[in-house]
Amino acid sequence: MFEAKNYQGTREENYRLLIQQLQALLEGEYNTIANLSNASALLNQFLSDVNWVGFYLMENGELVLGPFQGLPACIRIPLGKGVCGTSAKEQKTILVEDVHQFPGHIACDAASQSEIVVPIIKEGQLFGVLDIDSPSKSRFDHIDQMMLEEFVRALVKHL
Repeated sequence: MFEAKNYQGTREENYRLLIQQLQALLEGEYNTIANLSNASALLNQFLSDVNWVGFYLMENGELVLGPFQGLPACIRIPLGKGVCGTSAKEQKTILVEDVHQFPGHIACDAASQSEIVVPIIKEGQLFGVLDIDSPSKSRFDHIDQMMLEEFVRALVKHL
């Protein structure tokens, strides 16, 4: 049974505890939908000041909505479009302090002000992206980027 933790360390220590929780939660389970669902729920429980946490998965050359926590979202995103499509096409993390300043931003939730998108690479191939939105500008920083990339590396072992 999952038990929510009280995160009291530094941000890096708290993220490491989160990654340990992810590994324990997913151990022995390899169903992609189940693991992505639990990963999005875990992140949503851990992160403060976020309004959307979820995944878009590569399917037939485009990103398709996967498990998430938040309001209903855009279903399909072409590669190279918006923050998610750009992250997927470039296969690099994109951190956006103000989504309204990002050329071609796709507004699925009008409340979103900042965003971070981490590509998910499995066996050298783009599997999808982790997308997290916040209703506050400049919500995400280099610590979030570094630790969310580590979170995704741990997740990939269970996909």
